[in-house]
Amino acid sequence: NERHWWNIKGGDMVHAIDTDCGPIGVLICYDSEFPELARRLVDEGARLLFVPFCTDNRQGYLRVRYCSAARAIENQCYVALSGNVGNLPNVENMDVQYAQSCILTPCDFPFARDGIAAEASENVETITVADLDLSDLAWAKAQGTVRNLRDRRFDLYKTVWTDGG
Repeated sequence: NERHWWNIKGGDMVHAIDTDCGPIGVLICYDSEFPELARRLVDEGARLLFVPFCTDNRQGYLRVRYCSAARAIENQCYVALSGNVGNLPNVENMDVQYAQSCILTPCDFPFARDGIAAEASENVETITVADLDLSDLAWAKAQGTVRNLRDRRFDLYKTVWTDGG
C-alpha cells in the first residue's frame, strides 16, 4: 500500500543502532512479520526492538502485534509497538488508522504474566510507559524456562548476512 501511495521501497540491510542504553533495533511495521530481521538485530546485541506501525484496520494491526509478540518470545527481548491513531482525511492513505500501542516482553517468570508490560487503549492518542529491567533478559537467556537463543539448531540451517547488493 505504501509502495503505491508514497513510493516507499524496502531497504537492503538492517543493523542494530548503538544508544546510551545499549544497542536497539527498529523494525518498521511489516518488517516485524519477518523473524530473520529481528534475529539479526538481536544477534547484533539489541535487547529492545521498536516497531513503529501504520495500520488501517484491526486485522493489519493484529498481524503486527502477534508477530511482534513472537519476536519478543523467540528472541528473548522487549518489543515496543507505536502506532498511528486518528484520521487525516486530506492525506492519501492516512484517512483511517487503527492502533493499540504496547510494550511486549518474553513470557517467563520475571516478566508480565501475559507478556504485556504496558498497553494503550485502542485508538486513543496517549503515551504508554513501562519500567523495563535489562537484567531480566539476561536471567531469561541464562536460566529461563526456555532458552530460545541458546537452543537454536544451527546444524539445520545456515545464515549468511550480506550488506546490500
